[in-house]
Amino acid sequence: MTSHVIHCAWRLVIVVFGICCLAAGVFLLQNWIDIFTRLRGKEMALSPTSPAFEGWKVSPLPLNFDVYLFNWTNPEDLYVGSKRKPHFVQLGPYRFREKPDKVDIVWHNQNASVSFRKKAYFYFDAEGSNGTLQDVVTSVNSIAHAGARRLAELNSFFHFFASTSLSSSQQVHVTHTAEEWMFKGFESSLINLGKLISPENVPYDRFGYQYQRNGSSGFDGDLNMFTGADDPRKMGEVYTWNNLTHTGAFKGDCGKVRGSMGEFFPPNLSTNDSVHLYMPKMCRAIPLDYTETVTVHGVTAYKYSGTRHAVDNGTLFPETSCYCVDGQCQPAGVINIKNCMYNSSIFMSYPHFYLADPSYLAAVDGLQPEKEKHEFYMALEPNAGVPMDVGGGFQANYLMEPTPGVALFARVPTVLMPLMWAEERVRVTEEIASNIGLVPLIVLLGQIFTGILLAGGLICTCWYPTRQLTRLCQGDPKSKVKVLRPLTTFAVIGSGAATSPASRQQLLQSPSTHERVGVRLLDYRRNSSL
Repeated sequence: MTSHVIHCAWRLVIVVFGICCLAAGVFLLQNWIDIFTRLRGKEMALSPTSPAFEGWKVSPLPLNFDVYLFNWTNPEDLYVGSKRKPHFVQLGPYRFREKPDKVDIVWHNQNASVSFRKKAYFYFDAEGSNGTLQDVVTSVNSIAHAGARRLAELNSFFHFFASTSLSSSQQVHVTHTAEEWMFKGFESSLINLGKLISPENVPYDRFGYQYQRNGSSGFDGDLNMFTGADDPRKMGEVYTWNNLTHTGAFKGDCGKVRGSMGEFFPPNLSTNDSVHLYMPKMCRAIPLDYTETVTVHGVTAYKYSGTRHAVDNGTLFPETSCYCVDGQCQPAGVINIKNCMYNSSIFMSYPHFYLADPSYLAAVDGLQPEKEKHEFYMALEPNAGVPMDVGGGFQANYLMEPTPGVALFARVPTVLMPLMWAEERVRVTEEIASNIGLVPLIVLLGQIFTGILLAGGLICTCWYPTRQLTRLCQGDPKSKVKVLRPLTTFAVIGSGAATSPASRQQLLQSPSTHERVGVRLLDYRRNSSL
């Protein structure tokens, strides 16, 4: 085998190798993210033996649950025509150290899901709190007002008797300790009476904002979510709540059970995406929209926040009109959850009516919304969909309105009274952040490798033709003529010039003539734009 043949073979190998690198680079350019997501999904899919299981079952991070109570300072001024608006003073935070756990875990391989209940214990943190559990707090008597609303269903005799008894034994406000308003709860004769009359509508024996939550596995109900074993993009998505795919609290898509419980979100998020957080006590999912890009311990994260979109009912966004209940649409900024809370007049909002219609804030005194304190947000690492920084909460409000026929509430104005709000703030440690940061690093390395394949393939494929062209452009005229000799020979022989065979043969046998004719022919065709 001659050196020329070996040289040509090497050229062919290099070109073929370059073409293969180009093909591999183009393939990875289009599919690398999806390939990595599936490989990581197989490793991280939730199962009893997966690396994510222990951190999902019991949070490795310390959790603080902060509760704020609103103390109503002037209940005597609540009547139509009063010159003083209801005035509230925020108390707290009352901080509790939360110890969460997942119990009653059942795996469902047929649809790659897991059922469970959330159970948590709360321990009061006196040092981290601004107040004590014995603080005295006055708030609206929502139990008596709810009872007054029910009296309209009774006939005239019982209505008169019940309304007289209610007005003589109750007031528009009640006062209890902070501990009773939160987890301990307090007794009420009206609750006992309600359990006798309609036990199915009064499933509790005491009243408290967080009553029956501490140490209970039934507070949030039965949850079923996908493990991601069949599709990593579905990992952490809630499938059913209390065996329902639709809560019935809202119509249409607004009542669908969907979103995450907060541990896992879809991977490969973009700034055009929104994520959903399912809130069992609100019987709905809360959309969080992208607002900005932040860094947490040096790792880039996308911040998704609760905006006006999450608390609208068709006023600003037509698709949210299904959050109107019984055909009644309140001004934007509050969520009517009466169908989720035993038909009580409870409305949820951001703390201090942040991002709500100005009418709510104008009706009361003492509230001051601030983005830094009251924004609800989650910062997620976009490649893995893992929460890195979480903050904010929701505020519970009671709609006070007049009830004709009951003297106690006949002359009260229609006003939304703030009761309390709670929040959880969690931020990953530097160690956890460094582990999460490996995901975008691997993605970046894959993209760099893809670029190397594309560049190397392009160089190998185009190297020999480029080399020859460079030699042609930079070489002496004789070498150019040698390269172009076949072309000029064909042009001279195949031309229509009237030459004899003898003259053609002489032309071909004379190198100097050939070169002169070829160069001149090339110059002629260049000048004539051929």
